[in-house]
Amino acid sequence: MCEDNDRVTSIMTSKASVYLDYNATTPLEPDVLTAIHDTLRDAWGNPSSSYTQGQRAKAIIHEARGNVASMIGAKPSDIIFTSGGTEGNNWILDTAVKFYHDDGSQDCKGNTGDSKKQLPHFITSNLEHDSIKLVLEHMVAAGVAECTFVSASKLSGRVEVEDVLSAVRPNTVMVTVMLANNETGVIQPISEIFSQVRSLKRQTGETSRILVHTDAAQALGKVKVDVSDIHADYLTIVGHKFYAPRVGAIYVRDIDKGTPLYPLFFGGGQERNFRPGTENGGMIAGLGKAAELVVRNIDAYEKHLRDVRDYLEEELEREFGDMIHINGKFKTSQRLPNTCNFSFKGKGLEGHKVLNKAACIQASVGAACHAQNRASPILLAIGIPEEIARNALRFSVGRETSKSDIDIAIRDLKTCVQALTLETHDKSVPDGY
Repeated sequence: MCEDNDRVTSIMTSKASVYLDYNATTPLEPDVLTAIHDTLRDAWGNPSSSYTQGQRAKAIIHEARGNVASMIGAKPSDIIFTSGGTEGNNWILDTAVKFYHDDGSQDCKGNTGDSKKQLPHFITSNLEHDSIKLVLEHMVAAGVAECTFVSASKLSGRVEVEDVLSAVRPNTVMVTVMLANNETGVIQPISEIFSQVRSLKRQTGETSRILVHTDAAQALGKVKVDVSDIHADYLTIVGHKFYAPRVGAIYVRDIDKGTPLYPLFFGGGQERNFRPGTENGGMIAGLGKAAELVVRNIDAYEKHLRDVRDYLEEELEREFGDMIHINGKFKTSQRLPNTCNFSFKGKGLEGHKVLNKAACIQASVGAACHAQNRASPILLAIGIPEEIARNALRFSVGRETSKSDIDIAIRDLKTCVQALTLETHDKSVPDGY
């Protein structure tokens, strides 16, 4: 099925290029584009209106909410639409701070045992996306919260359960750990972490509960995700990572029965007063259609992605041998089926230099929003030596990526490496030799 996906391939590839950056963003599936177009053409009314056009728009949003919920094994009432992942992550962290104060938890004993009013304490990893990391760093700098950044294990590339549990304090209000890392593809042990955290018995003088959140941006559409299996209170959904438009949603477990959610905005009563503002019907329709496709095809998607990624790694090792180091491939951890982070060993083979030489490859050295000429903090955090991390490339394949595309990319890499190696050799030879 995926091998014949020519309708999307024309968007991301041509005779001159092979797109291998699907962890950064994906094109719209044709069915998604149709859903957006048809909604904007036929259901352009205000969903809060009682006349036909408004009710038609309302019905489409209702259907999309159900499709998004089905994708993660949730109830439609637990889904709130957002502009994307950054909003969703900021919103959930802000909610935890407000819950802490409304819960009376400001009188909790802090890390020092001091009974004076304490700040809410977050636990996260040193692998998180900036929309978690920078928000928490800002809260700490502003004196709004405390945060423990738990280090990932250099033996597994994961945040280990016992390290998270040992970071819990009386004033801990939330644990937030991504479901899968965007650079290495390493899947975090969310189910084990969250089930252990949720089972902790809170005592007098401690927060009444510890909320648990995962940013599932990179996992959705690549592997099955079920909120019941991972025991999450909150989950962030990002449309453009699974062939939907650049909108998103958040999942809040039993939002009507006690899991807190505090509005960031105030205005109309849309999204049950949690997120006022006239709904973006066309983009929500596209998100819902993309979720429907995931529900229907996730097994085929995952198999295809794994087959092509594994072929990529086999060809890298066959063509370059000991020059290749696969970053984040641990025997004790699972990875996303589409992600391969690798480095060429040797001087002058920095990832950004390879990409600058590439004639065909469209890829990145890591997170698309990070600098392209320095070692990734994520790779350093999981124990990759700096000289190897500096040379890293992240190839992430998509539904339409074929083995023929990989063959083209391998040939392109071979040409790049040969040219860079020659340049490095020439620079190392003194004049006159």
